[in-house]
Amino acid sequence: MTRRIESIDVSIEELDQLVDRAGREPLPPEGQRKLKAAVGTLGLMAEMLADKDTTIQKLRELLLPARTSEKTRKVCNNDRTEEPKPKRERKNSRKKGHGRKGAADYAGAPKVSVAHPSLQRGDHCPECEKGKLYPLNEARNLIRIIGQAPLQATVYQLQALRCNLCGEVFTAPPPAGVGTGKYDVTAVSMIALFKYGSGVPFYRMQRLESQFGIPLAAATQWQLMLEAATTLQPVWKELIRQAAQGRLVHNDDTSMRILSFHREVSDSRTGLFTSGIVSILGEYRIAVFLTGRKHAGENLADVLRQRAAELTPPIQMCDALARNVPDSLQVVLANCLAHGRRHFVGIANNFPAECRYVLEMLREVFHFDALAREQNLSPEERQNFHQQHSLPLMDQLHGWCRQQLDEAQVEPNSGLGKAIQYLLNHWQKLTLFLHVPGAPLDNNLCERALKKAILHRKNALFYRTTTGARVGDLFMSLIHTAELCGANPFDYLTELLRHGSDLATAPSRWMPWNYRENLSKPSGIAA
Repeated sequence: MTRRIESIDVSIEELDQLVDRAGREPLPPEGQRKLKAAVGTLGLMAEMLADKDTTIQKLRELLLPARTSEKTRKVCNNDRTEEPKPKRERKNSRKKGHGRKGAADYAGAPKVSVAHPSLQRGDHCPECEKGKLYPLNEARNLIRIIGQAPLQATVYQLQALRCNLCGEVFTAPPPAGVGTGKYDVTAVSMIALFKYGSGVPFYRMQRLESQFGIPLAAATQWQLMLEAATTLQPVWKELIRQAAQGRLVHNDDTSMRILSFHREVSDSRTGLFTSGIVSILGEYRIAVFLTGRKHAGENLADVLRQRAAELTPPIQMCDALARNVPDSLQVVLANCLAHGRRHFVGIANNFPAECRYVLEMLREVFHFDALAREQNLSPEERQNFHQQHSLPLMDQLHGWCRQQLDEAQVEPNSGLGKAIQYLLNHWQKLTLFLHVPGAPLDNNLCERALKKAILHRKNALFYRTTTGARVGDLFMSLIHTAELCGANPFDYLTELLRHGSDLATAPSRWMPWNYRENLSKPSGIAA
């Protein structure tokens, strides 16, 4: 395994000064850190150069700062000679996500109505003393944000009385609504959101709560998650069953570690993976996570075996890796055009003119797809729109790629040659959006979903057992599906746990898009 070194921002001149100073006097901690990182970099470079598989690209990734953006104007260094094309008009000139947040953005905040202490409707105006006051349609909002622990504890000191004759003890009953369990379902939901929704490991949650004077052991958190997962199992299975019925499925996977994974002697596969599947079912999006030794295609095949026989094969969007395709089931396969584009992004510095041509051509195609989304076109209308605007561009790009290879204008084994061959080898699947209604251009929806698993891997590093992996898959699936459907994940998990006895009888009524319909019904009627 390649060892990691600390990333620092230091020049050669500064390193020379640090070396000279180290010979005369002790270095301050910051200087020691920089010098140590520089020595570590030198050692790592020596190790990489000794490895015959090390490429120039790997050395560049080590020594040069990573590109923070794959936008065409950034990749091509913004050195276009022609006039830039005008940006498409926005309904709101302010960029989405910027500016001050109004009261309407605080959907989860409680609303407190405050009446004027001395004035009311119909009173004479204290300023002009002639007019009368009337309430405005909109109140003046005042927002106050406070800090508090994610989990809060209350100690109820119940008075106890003992009879001095018979010794019987009489304890005051707890207040109404407190319940008998130590951990409320809201606490379980909050731990699940921190751990599997935000990537906060149990031990960090333990440390945070201890700073508020609330002991919450990591082992206790895990036990709560395990018990809750048992209750939520029927809903997760139903979620997977409904995902199998989608008209479009995205899938991909990422590596994962399970410390105590039991592997059969005959199993030659060494990797472990978390597969992400996002299914489009009508107007809803369903996210499913599955962790183990299987690749994304094998996990997708397991899911699609629950597909109704009368349904036509779904459209599957993935990258061009063979392991992402289910072997035994029929799908209409589409490949991610963003992956094909990324091959040119990586070599833009070496082939600037050729890569600029490809990237700007693809930028127009993605631009037209964005316009189709803004206009809320139906799948058929979107296909016609792309055939009218994107098909000529893609035909032109295809002809250019063929010309580069057929006329030997590019070396086939070079980075540019391989990037062009990737497009040509997968052209039909990369351009499925031109021929099949509803086919997407890219797999970004699934890649964004996999960030849940990647965040867990980054912070917690691993799952300890396969049971832990299954619990993580369950909560990530429920949380991200709720997010995709516009439901509040905390509220959703809380209501599921409150109605645990109803989940097994009718799990289809407890999906993120319809669970609120059951909340007004008494327990047991939802089934």
